[in-house]
Amino acid sequence: MHLAFLGWGTAVPDGTLLQEEALELARSLCPQSEEQLNWLPKWYSQTGIKTRGIILGRPVLDDILQKKNETGSPFIPNGKPDDLGPTTAQRMEHFQTLGPPLALLASKQALENSHISSENFSHLITVTCTGFFSPGFDYHLIQNLSLSPSVARTQVGFMGCHGSLNGLRVAHAFVKAQPDAKVLLSSLELCSTHFHYGWDPQKIIANALFADGAASVVLGASDNIAKETWKLASSGSCILPDSANAMTWNIGDHGFEMTLAKQVPGLIKQHLKPWLEQWLAKSGLRLDDIKSWALHPGGPRILTAIEDALSLPAEASEISREILSKHGNMSSATLLFILKKMAEIEAPRPCVALGFGPGLAAEAALFI
Repeated sequence: MHLAFLGWGTAVPDGTLLQEEALELARSLCPQSEEQLNWLPKWYSQTGIKTRGIILGRPVLDDILQKKNETGSPFIPNGKPDDLGPTTAQRMEHFQTLGPPLALLASKQALENSHISSENFSHLITVTCTGFFSPGFDYHLIQNLSLSPSVARTQVGFMGCHGSLNGLRVAHAFVKAQPDAKVLLSSLELCSTHFHYGWDPQKIIANALFADGAASVVLGASDNIAKETWKLASSGSCILPDSANAMTWNIGDHGFEMTLAKQVPGLIKQHLKPWLEQWLAKSGLRLDDIKSWALHPGGPRILTAIEDALSLPAEASEISREILSKHGNMSSATLLFILKKMAEIEAPRPCVALGFGPGLAAEAALFI
């Protein structure tokens, strides 16, 4: 039994930030010398991003950019060399207040597109790696969507950019076990909550790439579903060899701290193809049989590494680069944005989605 996609929804904050503004934001938060200032334009110009959604909101962003403090936000830099920004507790308060309404917006859109009544949902899966509180945003969705209080809840947390693929695997298992199940999966990521203050090149690169967004999908069994509906046939997972420190995501005193090693593209080039070929063979497929690719845009170098590893043409990552350019890297929500776009344009199938997360772990999903 396959997992059918019955409704899609996406949402981004109102506070859109141009990449030129993001560069100015970095100049306010990060450099501690003239030499460091000179590095920033190169890093920001190579991201492939033009705009992104930032949950901080325009008043706070304008305060930072104009070196004011009319909002009194804890995100306003204090101007001291040792400024590390808000505490983790303050950042989590920010996530708890501003995040759930964004997830609700995406989920309402998905429910409306599915034409399924809220009381019919048996399972709710939430995905995030950028904010934690309890009761979480799943509780907010249950209350505001009028889901049943007996809906079965599952949280997929701290798995990074491929988290939504993990969530889809869980949903697939639920539907196989309970064929009449109706599942709402909601991914919420507020990466700007963890903007790094001070000078650390790996973390500043993360600042240059990451953004905020939410995406939700309604899922159910594929029986008696129209042929054009996208369906998940199988999923796969692989921890790449000798990669434990290539990508990390740790909880610090001033936010969650990400590191991205320079070796990540090389590890993908070296190890992705052999594993992917073995995984596809289990479904009777070869790389040449795949008609389209949903590639998580961890950054331009990641996309290029995937293309090189699999000998893909440039157009294979066209939609991924489009989403990255318009929205930035929204961690786990990004792949759902990409899949929604591919479904809308009726991209050819079979399609393979790929995402990478701390480990370095690769996750794949096959859509038919």
